[in-house]
Amino acid sequence: MRTGPSPANRRRAPVGVLGLAVVAGLFFALPFVGVLNRADWANLPRDLTSARSVEALRLSLVCSLIATAVSILFGTPLAWVLARTEMPGRSVLRALVLLPMVLPPVVGGVALLSAFSLRSPIGGWLHDVADIQLTFSSAGVVMAETFVAMPFFVITVEGALRSMDTRFEEAAATLGADRATVFRRVTIPMIGPSMMAGAVLAWARALGEFGATITFAGNIAGRTRTLPLAVYLELESDPQAAVALSLVLLGVSLVVLVALRDRWFIRT
Repeated sequence: MRTGPSPANRRRAPVGVLGLAVVAGLFFALPFVGVLNRADWANLPRDLTSARSVEALRLSLVCSLIATAVSILFGTPLAWVLARTEMPGRSVLRALVLLPMVLPPVVGGVALLSAFSLRSPIGGWLHDVADIQLTFSSAGVVMAETFVAMPFFVITVEGALRSMDTRFEEAAATLGADRATVFRRVTIPMIGPSMMAGAVLAWARALGEFGATITFAGNIAGRTRTLPLAVYLELESDPQAAVALSLVLLGVSLVVLVALRDRWFIRT
């Protein structure tokens, strides 16, 4: 029995609703149009290839790729635990994993600082035993980016694990494959597209991370000054360079969202 609206009704929107939707769309579109209009297109190559811009871009790419790799390495088993196991405190664990998605990034930086600074037990122990300092270092940038980016990977892969048909895994187990083989030869290939989507989302989020990075790792040229931090700094000294760097982040984010729209957004 048909319960939803007909396709014709879905295509027609009341004038009032359409008007409010247009206003909402303009609210999101106009700031980006403003950035495009403000850009100095003639000098854009010069602004993007300056020493400071290249240095920030290089650091951002290296740290965001490492953060993405760490998210895949640890996020995959974490997503499997959340999707496939029944254990006490699982809902609390999921809430903790997803908390960085809604937490103000600066607060996340304060939390990382409290846990891993030289004055904290863990940070002090790492420095005394292995001479490792996470704050104000590139390693701190990777930690901050992983903290805010891994939840995007975990939630994507968890959803894929929950929705996949487990009969293929059961058939492989019946044929004598152990759990590791089933996971490697059956589970991973089946959720591979979702893992790729989650990894790209995590990378884009890591590339654009600002608040946790500047709070935990600082803003040191060549060491912790990533692309978003360079934009913030250039706003005061060279606004055109800040706009040029903003266009890079805007372009990456737009490409990621358009490319992954069918993986990330639910279609009905």
